[in-house]
Amino acid sequence: MRNKLVNPGAGELTYEIRNIVNVAEKLQGYGVKINWENIGDPVAKGEVIPKWMKEVVIKELMNDETYGYCNTRGVLDTRHFICKLTNALGGAQITPDDIIFFNGLGDAIAKVYGNLKIETRVLTPSPTYTTHSTGEASHANSAPITYRLKPDDNWYPDLEDLRNHVKYNHAISGIMIINPDNPTGMVLPEKILREIVAIAREYDLFIIADEVYNNIVYNGQKTLPLSAVIGDVPGLAMRGISKEFPWPGARCGWIEFYNTARDGRFRKYVTSILNSKMNEVCSTTLPQKTLPAILSHPEYTNYLAERIARYERMSNIAYDILKTVPGLMVNRTNGAFYMAVAFKEGLLNKRQSLPIKSREIRELVENLVDGPDVSPDKRFVYYILAHTGICIVPLSSFSTPLQGFRITLLEKDEDEFCKVFQTLAQKIPEYLNS
Repeated sequence: MRNKLVNPGAGELTYEIRNIVNVAEKLQGYGVKINWENIGDPVAKGEVIPKWMKEVVIKELMNDETYGYCNTRGVLDTRHFICKLTNALGGAQITPDDIIFFNGLGDAIAKVYGNLKIETRVLTPSPTYTTHSTGEASHANSAPITYRLKPDDNWYPDLEDLRNHVKYNHAISGIMIINPDNPTGMVLPEKILREIVAIAREYDLFIIADEVYNNIVYNGQKTLPLSAVIGDVPGLAMRGISKEFPWPGARCGWIEFYNTARDGRFRKYVTSILNSKMNEVCSTTLPQKTLPAILSHPEYTNYLAERIARYERMSNIAYDILKTVPGLMVNRTNGAFYMAVAFKEGLLNKRQSLPIKSREIRELVENLVDGPDVSPDKRFVYYILAHTGICIVPLSSFSTPLQGFRITLLEKDEDEFCKVFQTLAQKIPEYLNS
């Protein structure tokens, strides 16, 4: 072409969570049985949607207005319902005009970063969920700017590192948190939340909180939504139904904006997000219409509690199996349904491997991991995939220099779940010593 077509930031747009699927599907063609532990889709892992929830959806399908456009911000009755839930917490108070619905949080994330000035940066965690880091990097045409989560301290944020980034980089205008966290499963205590808010207040920043897992917390841990601690600091929280109901195929999420009237620049930014959404008219109507009835249903609380109890059990099984494996930094997952495991520094190299009987599969993997730019943990997960059929994601793909892997806790068959983690516990030492 006569001109370059891709901006520099596009080099950051990788999504290893799904990239590895292409390889796994090729291995399936060679007869390898795959354990899909790469992506957080409860439905794909066998979650059965209860009959009462389906009946709510069916009932709404009988209403003609469900098939039409809704308000750009979202269905008004649903926004009123969400306001009542948020305002009942006693923190930041919102109105229906402080809520905008999106076609999933991927859509919301694209709008949030895409409407920032190119020079404006948002400080993100490391490791962090890929869609946030790539969205921020793409808008800035640069690598993401990150603060460290500590693998030796429950994956809690390194607040000194966070503060120093804010203090010495004046391009940073916002701080992003994910609570509970993806990929680590960490849950932010109230004390840390308030310290982050205090830093934002001191340096006149806004806060982005991805809270799609905020109601999936266990192992005795507690946290609060951003609205309860934000005080007078401008900010926004991203929430949705994809993981909690779960209904990922609905592509339904929303943003709650806090304290928009307190800062003219932030208010203008929020307006730009709304205007960009207007270009798409609105988000999908059906899931918005069903949301109040599902959350208010008498079966909902017990249904969610049963799922949370299962994730808690699986988190403890996984932790108990992997914590004794030499060379790993393992933390108990306390929220969401992911586990991030880091290798101690220097243990992985580009010579390690596991035996692969099939010549075709061995050649496929060798070609994939050949090259100076392939991270050691990517090499590790591809050999694990080919040798065992367990599909996990390299930790380095989550904007971190740490080497390791992320795995889900979604397998409903406990025997199969134990088998997966026991296999990893056996094969990791074999790989490290190869």
